[in-house]
Amino acid sequence: MTLREAAGPPEGPGTPPARARRGSRRHDPNYKWIALSNTTLGVLMASINGSIVIISLPAIFRGIAIDPLDPASTSYLLWIFMGYLLVTAVLVVAFGRLGDMFGRVRMYNAGFLVFTIGSILLALTPFQGPSGALWLIGMRIVQAIGGAFLFANSAAILTDAFPVTQRGLALGINGVAGIAGQFIGLVIGGFLAGIDWRYVFLVSVPIGLVGTIWAYLRLEELARAEHQRIDWWGNISFGIGLTALLVGITYGIQPYGNQPMGWTSPFVIVTIVGGLALLAFFLWVEGRVQQPLFDLDLFRIRAFAAGNLAGLLAAIGRGGLTFMLVIWLQGIWLPLHGYDFADTPLWAGIYMLPLTVGFLIAGPVSGFLSDRFGARPFATGGMIVAAASFLGLMQLPVNFPYPAFAALLVVNGIGMGLFGSPNTAGIMNSVPARQRGAAAGMRATFQNTGTVVSIGVFFSLMIAGLAATLPTTLYAGLRAHDVPVAVAHGIANLPPVASLFGALLGYNPMATLLPPQVLHALPAAQAQDLTGKTFFPQLISGPFQQGLAIVFIAAAVMALIAAGASWLRGGRYVHTEQEAALGTPARGRTEGAAGQ
Repeated sequence: MTLREAAGPPEGPGTPPARARRGSRRHDPNYKWIALSNTTLGVLMASINGSIVIISLPAIFRGIAIDPLDPASTSYLLWIFMGYLLVTAVLVVAFGRLGDMFGRVRMYNAGFLVFTIGSILLALTPFQGPSGALWLIGMRIVQAIGGAFLFANSAAILTDAFPVTQRGLALGINGVAGIAGQFIGLVIGGFLAGIDWRYVFLVSVPIGLVGTIWAYLRLEELARAEHQRIDWWGNISFGIGLTALLVGITYGIQPYGNQPMGWTSPFVIVTIVGGLALLAFFLWVEGRVQQPLFDLDLFRIRAFAAGNLAGLLAAIGRGGLTFMLVIWLQGIWLPLHGYDFADTPLWAGIYMLPLTVGFLIAGPVSGFLSDRFGARPFATGGMIVAAASFLGLMQLPVNFPYPAFAALLVVNGIGMGLFGSPNTAGIMNSVPARQRGAAAGMRATFQNTGTVVSIGVFFSLMIAGLAATLPTTLYAGLRAHDVPVAVAHGIANLPPVASLFGALLGYNPMATLLPPQVLHALPAAQAQDLTGKTFFPQLISGPFQQGLAIVFIAAAVMALIAAGASWLRGGRYVHTEQEAALGTPARGRTEGAAGQ
């Protein structure tokens, strides 16, 4: 028996006229490319906006008259860029399920519209100070709601539109757009923020308007929507539980009292434990309701379970590491090579582009090949390649030769590209057509949750490494330049996260932390040296390299475990509606040897 070329269930005698009209799209050879181009545009726009704000935060904060290095502003800073990731991670499963129930294209179109409205409201921010920051956070959440609709339904729309023999290629192109957008956003944000911070949000508006109109006119439902009851208990327990868990992780990387991190804070402990308890309650609920938010039986499908586990581990290995590389470039390497701190955000994005090149090379190619040979060899091999690149980056000196750094970024991008496309195709091929929206949402939830967890894990590892050595190093360096004992002691004992955020935002930490009266009292040469481009980078290089070694080892271990999980997926597997009709929804069509 051959694999099905058509996506979704066949038309039946009871098909309504509108449904029958849309069914003609199945045989339109151009429709699948329309679906691919529109969903790729949507995912690219949403992923760019996940990172564009990171680079633009200094300009945004200046625009609303807030000092980002003020301890009182730390929560604003975190929520403006972390809130987007958190909200999309929480909502994609529910929005994917809504797509199964009320139409994937309908939900996707709504996402494009909501995202565009959020972008307009962000560009028109009317307030200053804390009110302006709260407005930005609120409108970023609106953007994130739209992004969650896009992420949750794009993979399902593509799976419906493309035959089995081309899904890997289509999902590969779509996935590359999602990952590449994270790095493209760094460059676009750095460029636009230098002109006007409002352009950072305004740039999405014309794309969103065109995409919304285009999607409404050209995308059509190919899968039969199943109108069912909404699983309120499942939605509430999953949404609140995952939110609490991710909020706890977010606040865990902030200082607490005299401690450099907040993992011992009662608030952090309660939110994490409470979040895990609610997620356990969610699993209990889903096993007992007739129409659950997410059918846990899908995890009995080995290709689905192993693919999602591998995706989560890969996201943990990749997500926070991006921030570490940006901080490495902005806080140390670029200043040592003569770049002004204010210019480092843009140049960090430019120097990270080799990573995107690797994705662009490997993503579509591996997706195309996985259509023929299955996901297993490419996804597993990709994680091994990524682990090797992490270990290679660990061998570089802090002040590295750029060609070696760029080559390792390309290798890392190739590894992640080899993994991403086949893994997504393997997950989406393994589930029944009626559950593709929920499955795509769960896949996106694992990926987005892994990114947030990764930021918490890697920042914590880095801060722990810096906290052990940075105070002594910083105190000695300041005293060697005749900074008064009390001032040197106070700066040296500030939480290391302040130095990391300062580097991430393109600020010269010494020029910001040293009081003006102290700088004026020092000899001109001493003051110039302290606030120059090399003092802080040279001072932090040793402690930072120790922290980097821990981070890279952790990332390599995660990648290798992800490779093992990917290998466990088995041979090429495609769910067939014929077998589902016979009452065996956990079974499908497997082709090729088990070793594929």
